[in-house]
Amino acid sequence: MSWAYIQQAMPDYIKAFWLRLKLSTIGIAGAVLVGIVAAFIIYYKIPGHRIILSYIEIARNTPLLIQLFFIYYGLPITGIKIPAQQTAIIGLVFLGGAYMSDAFLGGLRAVPKIQIESGRAIGLSTFQLSRFVVFPQGFIFSLPALAANVIFLIKETSIFTVIAIPEITNTTLDLIGQNYRTNEYLLMMVSSYAVILIPLSVFLSWIERRIRYANFGN
Repeated sequence: MSWAYIQQAMPDYIKAFWLRLKLSTIGIAGAVLVGIVAAFIIYYKIPGHRIILSYIEIARNTPLLIQLFFIYYGLPITGIKIPAQQTAIIGLVFLGGAYMSDAFLGGLRAVPKIQIESGRAIGLSTFQLSRFVVFPQGFIFSLPALAANVIFLIKETSIFTVIAIPEITNTTLDLIGQNYRTNEYLLMMVSSYAVILIPLSVFLSWIERRIRYANFGN
């Protein structure tokens, strides 16, 4: 184990770390937004909800690798060329939106029917029911699945190496190919993942406990 190689590669890993964090943040934020919209469309059976169901099936049953290949290498045949980083974000939103919608939908369906009926009995509109009754409780019920999906999507960003984005995995492979120092660079790759995922996992668990305790008093 040579610490000199680790020190030399540190700037590359820091740059790759921040790039992964940026792509993950934008992609997951977009996935959450898509998931909320899709879940409400399905929950209220808004016209076109079957199209959303079809999208979820397609997104969940095709690997992110294939989706990225299609966007980055397939679409240029039709004249549509999307840069690598935008492709990564679109792929993450497309895949993540399907998983997030399932998580939100499960939370919405877990809201007790009696509360919805009580809201209607006091004259709340559908919008008011959604805003004050269904969404706040549905969001809390969906928190465990949402947290798991966030972790899952961050780990999926390792696939971005197939479209030559210089994130952590791609940087590791390049450095191994240049210097043949596998142990050092694999250690840095694992450490980089740990720096992102372990604090995030602890934070999400803490948020989930705090919200649940505040809401239910357990």
